[in-house]
Amino acid sequence: MIVRRYFDPITEINALRRQINDVFGDLTSETMAQSDWSPAIRLVDTGDDFVLTVHLAGVNASDVDAQVSSDAVSVSGRRLQPEVNDSTKVLYDDARYGYFHRVVNLPDAVQNDKAVADFSHGLLTLTLPKVVEARNKVVKINLGATTESPVIEATDADANTEA
Repeated sequence: MIVRRYFDPITEINALRRQINDVFGDLTSETMAQSDWSPAIRLVDTGDDFVLTVHLAGVNASDVDAQVSSDAVSVSGRRLQPEVNDSTKVLYDDARYGYFHRVVNLPDAVQNDKAVADFSHGLLTLTLPKVVEARNKVVKINLGATTESPVIEATDADANTEA
């Protein structure tokens, strides 16, 4: 009879990290040392906003902390492992449990005081409006009949759509 062990690379890496930390001391930050898994994310640029979606299936909204600065978003929390009766036996569980911490650097500055969050169906959706200077600008180039160099006027894209 051949006995095969299930090889989980994440568990092996975490065990190696713990061994290195035991030898050299804790070299990682406190939040990284507590991070057991990392949720999947999606960042979309809609023109005026960034929309960040964080996949948090099985996580309660009360266990999530989201912080928005002008150039980054930090999402942290924990997913609790469901309790199992003594009479039942878990045969397979591929989900990751414990603490998570994810920082997403934003390509442009956002108005963090106007961020809007929605948590439903296991998805945290953050709508982050860009600052006015970071929005797409429309550049009008005046190509008059003169031999002088052209005049370039920069206007906000919103002002051109209203006219």
